Amino acid sequence: MTTTTSGVETAARSTTAAARATDLSKVYGQGETQVVALDSVSVEFRQAEFTAIMGPSGSGKSTLMHCMAGLDSVSHGSARIGDVELTALKDKKLTQLRRDKIGFIFQAFNLLPTLNALENITLPMDIAGRKADQKWLDQVVETVGLAGRLKHRPSQLSGGQQQRVAVARALAGKPEIIFADEPTGNLDSRSGAEVLGFLRNSVRELGQTVVMVTHDPVAAAYADRVVFLADGQIVDELLAPTADSVLDRMKRFDAKGRTS
Repeated sequence: MTTTTSGVETAARSTTAAARATDLSKVYGQGETQVVALDSVSVEFRQAEFTAIMGPSGSGKSTLMHCMAGLDSVSHGSARIGDVELTALKDKKLTQLRRDKIGFIFQAFNLLPTLNALENITLPMDIAGRKADQKWLDQVVETVGLAGRLKHRPSQLSGGQQQRVAVARALAGKPEIIFADEPTGNLDSRSGAEVLGFLRNSVRELGQTVVMVTHDPVAAAYADRVVFLADGQIVDELLAPTADSVLDRMKRFDAKGRTS
């Protein structure tokens, strides 16, 4: 454990990569319509660490997450989850890797309305024919504060509670890494703070690895580290961020996304 200047204990910073991009490029289209969304990006996301990805609109942050999560193909370079090279996998193996090693949280909660909260949480494991680790599942449910709401269907839950179900679903299968794309985008500030707190606790208390795309400096301040993209390239990094330090760093970007 390490202690920050504010006196808060956090887990020591890991040096092991849960995911890694090396000279990763993503190009859409050809000729005059060609768009370079990612331009030779190299970055690591360390185990048991909460990383936020930020940048101007069109900077490539969501594209990077989608390529690293195996949701989009890579034009050039390497994308790895642990020691597994995603670009070498056939569709079936890639689907299996996403199911077994990766958790996803998006703005849309993507809950099935006919299932209760517990059934939504265990659905990916049920589809895969895997039995939930009950002790771990209980710990996840306790961490996200859903113990009293497991029998409720999505329509009976608030937006914040529905997103907590989505967070628990991502955690329940013990993925090596969770990718979250603007997970608080559809929530009010209070519900958003609850979900971000749960994500941070999952890193500190459960040893989870989280990579989150966000445009919000307040949301980024929950992370251990912020990576900044502009024009498809990594241009900056900030450790132990605060909302003010993130906002100050973002102000350095001009309209084209380059630092001044």
